[in-house]
Amino acid sequence: MKLYTRTGDDGSTSLFGGHRVPKAALRVEAYGGVDELNACLGLVLAASEHGKHPLVEEVLARVQSELFDLGAHLATPGDASEPVRAALPAFAQAHVTWLEQAIDRATQPVPELREFILPGGSEVGARLHHARTVCRRAERMTVLLGEQKEEQVDSRLVVYLNRLSDLLFALARLANQEDGHVETVWKPRVGDQ
Repeated sequence: MKLYTRTGDDGSTSLFGGHRVPKAALRVEAYGGVDELNACLGLVLAASEHGKHPLVEEVLARVQSELFDLGAHLATPGDASEPVRAALPAFAQAHVTWLEQAIDRATQPVPELREFILPGGSEVGARLHHARTVCRRAERMTVLLGEQKEEQVDSRLVVYLNRLSDLLFALARLANQEDGHVETVWKPRVGDQ
């Protein structure tokens, strides 16, 4: 099978079920944001020395796969046929529950957060902070898609992305602690000081 098809040369792409839409369509933006997030997580894993961040590695291995599932849902229009919808991977509340349990595991070993911190730290920590912001953008695009009266978005997808951004923040803090990086507290500047 060839990598290029030439079918998108006119600026359109196919959704699951075969319906063609402009590449700038909001649905494409939403699942494209999820794809970008997944690539960011791949960079986190590439930067992590194998075994140095065991929870990060364990969690992201599962999350990357789940993001493909989530992207499949976003790439399927609400009016897709029942056989197309039936072929979608399962996406349930259990996915969100698992994220919440992972957040609890990631926050347990780090000090309680009492102030705002600046994103950064070690390479793994900084990449996780970056992934968190990409996740928030994907969440905003998914919310915006769901607000369109002609579109349908399963609300669990939005909840998943919301919880995932919290998890990425928790993992960034954990990775920075594991790498010996002290978090930088945000100190608001007043006036021209």
